[in-house]
Amino acid sequence: MKSGLPTAQKPQFLANNHPLASLAQELIIRGLSRRTIQSYLSHNQRFLDFTGKSARAAGSQDVKNYLLYLKSQNYTNTSLNQVISALKFYYGQLLRRKLFFSIRRPKKEKFLPTVLTKAEIIKIINCAHNLKHKLLLSLLYGSGLRVSEVVKIKINHLDLVSKSLLVKDAKGQKDRLTLLSGISIKLLNVYLPKLPSEQKYLFSGQSGESQLSQRSAQKIFEHALEESGVKKDATCHSLRHSFATHLLEGGVDIRHIQKLLGHQNIKTTEIYTHVARNFFNNIKSPLD
Repeated sequence: MKSGLPTAQKPQFLANNHPLASLAQELIIRGLSRRTIQSYLSHNQRFLDFTGKSARAAGSQDVKNYLLYLKSQNYTNTSLNQVISALKFYYGQLLRRKLFFSIRRPKKEKFLPTVLTKAEIIKIINCAHNLKHKLLLSLLYGSGLRVSEVVKIKINHLDLVSKSLLVKDAKGQKDRLTLLSGISIKLLNVYLPKLPSEQKYLFSGQSGESQLSQRSAQKIFEHALEESGVKKDATCHSLRHSFATHLLEGGVDIRHIQKLLGHQNIKTTEIYTHVARNFFNNIKSPLD
């Protein structure tokens, strides 16, 4: 069944007679990111498609049936919680319906992040096909960026003199400053003069006008990872995890790392204490 949802770029163009038009308007008014808006609309539309009912007719048992269905489709607890948040926003806050009193959130999984060694990361960067790809990977690691952030870098966000990068409109719609590594600066000094004078984004798409897509950035990493021979189950985000872990291993205060990563809560940053290797340096197994 087709949802009739708009693209992620234009959620505001839902027709007024669309069942989720009021939800779209409220999400936009509250200033949520386009990605969040599209996610909330998609989760709610899929729920309505599943039930075959209107939002006013759906009940608590419909929600439970839907969550059970998603669980049977191998949804993780984290993904189920995202669905519950989207449904609660619409039914609880907008429609004032009490569908969730008997529904408990599943426990969040606590998976340790995949961390690459510095040698593995250098090998991956060196396996990138060209200067543009090497620079993109060096920024993901050397500046601790999300893939959604690296593709939005504009040339005027770079400050090569102070070795800093302005990350605009990051997660939570916040700006922050982070580091520019010496290696990234060397690559930038070769890369920037090659760009057209009118180009705004550091990494443009095929048209040369829009930014590179997140999927294209992910493919750049995936190809370099495959050619490097590194066998870890890594993604673009593993470079960000590695950035934080290596800083922690180097003695950088965890609150400084929190600011560089743009984490709102220190508890999010504290996960890296569980993967920092120097934790084991001064501890011996009782078998030794």
